[in-house]
Amino acid sequence: MNYKQLAIEGVWLMEPHVYGDSRGYFFESFKPAEFRAHVGEVEFVQENESLSGYGVLRGLHFQGGASSQAKLVRVTEGEVLDIVVDMRASSPTLGKYLAVNLSGENHRQLYVPRGFAHGFVTLSPKARFLYKVDNVYDPANEHTLSFNDPTVGVDWQIPSTDMIISEKDRNGISFAEALTFA
Repeated sequence: MNYKQLAIEGVWLMEPHVYGDSRGYFFESFKPAEFRAHVGEVEFVQENESLSGYGVLRGLHFQGGASSQAKLVRVTEGEVLDIVVDMRASSPTLGKYLAVNLSGENHRQLYVPRGFAHGFVTLSPKARFLYKVDNVYDPANEHTLSFNDPTVGVDWQIPSTDMIISEKDRNGISFAEALTFA
């Protein structure tokens, strides 16, 4: 696995060594000791999966305070544009975002530390999205940063007319308000 620290401290892109032949392919998707050696000590307590159609936008979600979650995300089918927004008050990149294409073909994984809002939009007809988290879901501390907050200015790379957004995500809060919960 190749580990690459991205432009925002703490966010890592992982690209596996894929071994393919006429039968298909094989790769190691997670080795705890190797992960710890590169990223640090993280204990994942749950793994989740979602399936979304083209244009489905999920996010930008985060849990506040002690309920914050680190995530290890990947796509096993289809393609998404994955977005992470730095919500860490003491960070020099506060309010900055990163966009990474994750797909079933590129096998990339993205590690998102605690203190980030996270979301994605589906770029393919459908996408199967898997993610590990290091803290259990806490609905009392769940928040949604507005996907179109002008302070952050995320370029979702698809027309807004193609976006399918839940009511909860459509009613996300401003970046300034979100910081009070981060």
